[in-house]
Amino acid sequence: MHKLYPLKFEPVLKQTLWGGDKIFSYKHIDEVLPNVGESWELSAIKGSESIVANGSEKGTTLSELLAKYKGDLVGASNYARYGNKFPLLVKFIDANKDLSIQVHPNDELAMKRHDCAGKNEMWYVVAADETAKLIPGFSRHITSQEYKNRVHDGTLIDVLQTVLVKTGDVFYVPAGRVHGIGPGVFILEIQQTSDITYRIFDYGRKDKNGRPRELHTDLAMEAIDFSEVQDNFRTEYEHKQNEPIELVATPDFTTSVYDMTESITCDYSELDSFVVLVCVEGSCRLLDDVQNELDMHAGETVLLPATTRELTVLPADGGVKFLETYV
Repeated sequence: MHKLYPLKFEPVLKQTLWGGDKIFSYKHIDEVLPNVGESWELSAIKGSESIVANGSEKGTTLSELLAKYKGDLVGASNYARYGNKFPLLVKFIDANKDLSIQVHPNDELAMKRHDCAGKNEMWYVVAADETAKLIPGFSRHITSQEYKNRVHDGTLIDVLQTVLVKTGDVFYVPAGRVHGIGPGVFILEIQQTSDITYRIFDYGRKDKNGRPRELHTDLAMEAIDFSEVQDNFRTEYEHKQNEPIELVATPDFTTSVYDMTESITCDYSELDSFVVLVCVEGSCRLLDDVQNELDMHAGETVLLPATTRELTVLPADGGVKFLETYV
C-alpha cells in the first residue's frame, strides 16, 4: 500500500441559475462555462465526488480513498464516528445573483427524513463587491404562524437581517437558521457532508424549463429555529499575521485562518484528524514530516491525511493566507 501524502483534488463545477464567472480566473482554470456558481473542492456526495489530482492515488475518488486507508486518512476517532463517510464538504460559491432564502435541517431531522447528516456550515468571504450582502438570519423574533403568512404573501425578506460584507468576514450558520447569499459575494463554505436544502423563497424565479422553482415551505418550518435572533451574526475575530487565529470551533469542525509572511511549522502529532487547507490569497510551499513537498496557491485545497505529524509552510514573496479545518 502506498503511503499517504498531501492530496489535491479535481474541482467539481456546478452551473446554477445565479452563478457567475469568477471561479475560473480565481482557480486558474482555462476552461470557461457560463453561470458556474460553485466549485466543490472536497466532496464525498454521491454523483459529485472529488477525484485525486496528484501523486500515486491520482484518479481515486475520495470515498475509495477513505475505504482504502480508513483511520490513516481521517483519524481513528473520526473513522469510528463516521465510518466510510467523509464528514466535510468544502466549496467556493460565486453569487452573481441572489441565492434562494433557505434553511438546512439538523442532524436529528436530516437522519429521520433523509438518512444523512444535517448541515451546519460556515462562510468565509474571499471577495466582495462594494454592495455585496449576506442574509445570516432573522432580524427579529417571529412565530411559525408569521413565517407561514409571510411566505404566503411574499414578505419573508422583510424580517431577515441583511448585512454588507467585505473580504475576511466570517459567519457561522448552524442548521435551523434561515439564510441567503446576495449578488457580488464570493465565499468559501465549509460544512457537514450534506446536500439537503429547504428552499423557502426564490424571488419568483423559474427553472430552465420555465417552471417556478420548487419551494419547501412545510418541510422548512420544522427545521427552522424560531428562537434564535441576534443583533450581529458576524463572527468577530482579531486579524493578526504569522499566527493561527481560530474562527469557528464546533463539534463538527474547527477552522482557523493563517495570514503568513514568515514560515511556520504546524504540529499535528496530537491531532487525531485529517486537516483541510484552503488557500484564499497568495501561495506557499508545503513540506511534511516525511519530506513530501507540494505547492499551494489561491483557489487550491489540500487534504492532509491524519498520518501527517508535522507540516512546514513556506510562504512565497507577498505571503499567503489559508484556512485550516479539522474534525
